[in-house]
Amino acid sequence: MPEGDTIFRAARTLHRALAGKRVAKFETAFAQLARIDDESPIAGRTIERVRAAGKHLIIDFSGDLSLRTHMRMNGSWHIYKTGERWQRPRGDMRVVVATDDYVAVGFNVPIAELEPTETVDKLDLGPDFLADTFDAAEAVRRIRERGNEEIADVLLNQRVVAGIGNVFKSEVLFLAKVNPFRVVADLTDDELTSILKLGRRLMQQNVRPGTRERRTTDRAHPAEGLWVYSRGSEPCRKCGTPIQYRKQGRDVRGTYWCPKCQPASPR
Repeated sequence: MPEGDTIFRAARTLHRALAGKRVAKFETAFAQLARIDDESPIAGRTIERVRAAGKHLIIDFSGDLSLRTHMRMNGSWHIYKTGERWQRPRGDMRVVVATDDYVAVGFNVPIAELEPTETVDKLDLGPDFLADTFDAAEAVRRIRERGNEEIADVLLNQRVVAGIGNVFKSEVLFLAKVNPFRVVADLTDDELTSILKLGRRLMQQNVRPGTRERRTTDRAHPAEGLWVYSRGSEPCRKCGTPIQYRKQGRDVRGTYWCPKCQPASPR
């Protein structure tokens, strides 16, 4: 599933190509969106901006209307110059927003809604790691409300904190030296603050202009990219202990951790 950094970069790319341009063509494979377009056409509107909100990619049109999309596991947005051949088959197309110069195509996007911009602005999301401002105190408050839940599972709850996904979850907790299966009530405020600071820093690090598409959290080993995620049974780069893997949480997501660097009980 694309995480907040991937969505942020995609929104930035689309914004640069589309913002301020008139929509020349709107096309969709979703019957519901097609009905809305029939009643209130998208073509002719101006694209005011493209933005990310957690894992949502939002295209704001003039006239208080926004297209909100969520990628889930397989969705993606591509941008092409007009007339350029698509890299994916047309059967994978779900949404097309075209200007005179560029064509933005949402491939295999499972969720797409046309909604009033005011409604989109009220999405039930926690503090966004990649927002211009990040309310750490509010994030701690929301985490504390889930005292009986395991911290790794709480970090994936977008109503608590927005943007972090399975990769960053494992990486942040490793760097914070926090075991992913500890419940929130057992964590100190200092530990929660460290987790949040690391999460914001790592995500910002991965959206800096010029950053490679490949996600990196291990600056000491940039060629390898990640400390623990997808490295089950491989030696920890800090202590040599084999990295462990276990499925976790309500959504049964895979978690990676080092049992020595992230002990079940704090030292």
